[in-house]
Amino acid sequence: KMAGSSPPWTGSAYLFLQSTCKAIALPSLYESSQKKPCVFKALKLALADSTGSLNGVDMLKVHCSHPHLIVQLRFCQRENCRRFLQSYHEGVFQKSLQSHLQLSLATAMVPLEVELKAGGEHLDKILSHEDRCLECIYREKPDRLPDEEITELEERLKSLSLQQQHVSTNNNVDGKDCSSLRLPSQPCPPQGSSLPTQLTFIFQGQHFDDRTITPDDHQKFAKSVSKKWKQVGRSLQRSCRALRDPAIDNLALEYDREGLYEQAYQMLLRFIQSEGKKATMARLIAALEENGLVSLAEELLGLHSSEDCS
Repeated sequence: KMAGSSPPWTGSAYLFLQSTCKAIALPSLYESSQKKPCVFKALKLALADSTGSLNGVDMLKVHCSHPHLIVQLRFCQRENCRRFLQSYHEGVFQKSLQSHLQLSLATAMVPLEVELKAGGEHLDKILSHEDRCLECIYREKPDRLPDEEITELEERLKSLSLQQQHVSTNNNVDGKDCSSLRLPSQPCPPQGSSLPTQLTFIFQGQHFDDRTITPDDHQKFAKSVSKKWKQVGRSLQRSCRALRDPAIDNLALEYDREGLYEQAYQMLLRFIQSEGKKATMARLIAALEENGLVSLAEELLGLHSSEDCS
């Protein structure tokens, strides 16, 4: 070993999930060959939301132990583990998972009870002591590589994501965005024309009208995007000349005193004013997806619901 080097930070924990709705049994859904990919996708996206990255935490195995679905997690960076713990403690992870399950399973909101364990420690009881939780997880070294079933599900999800990304990339050339071409039957509008209202785009397997960004969308974005507004702006700048360097850094400086809301608001305002009718939801949702802001994308598309399972 080189002097001063240290082994990578790794740790493991078990996530226990149970639906409190008698009509929905998570283990049974996961045991179904048709529903398993849907449940896995919801888990993967909720974990990505909690760490800000699709690679922030790994699932090693999913156990079906009625009435619980038990997910073995592996963390390879202390900071990712910390982010997850904060999201879990604040209830953000639970809400995100409920939302993703609702969307993936095309059902009512799935009410969940969640529990987190590392070794013999029930972490839910000590969540306010973050460093102690991190130490408990760090002590539990992963005892396996990802299960074959997990690897297969990962590959299926990755393949679908790459297909969508490939289509999106091909439709964002030389500043001419045509993100709605995720439906191959839709022609790209001629240069200088506005996007036809009948065009749609695909998000999480569902079709949505590629409408222009509304004032309500604008405010929701500015309120929720927080520090990631710059990352979203840099994603948008690839097809929007008005946001190209040094525009985003200039906005950050100009509205520094007003705070993150105003900075995000002004960035998106510049996009809308520059692109006109081409400032569509497809382009904004693609930028949010690219930066791990799936929950915000769902909120803008009206996919969050307070409807409980009856």
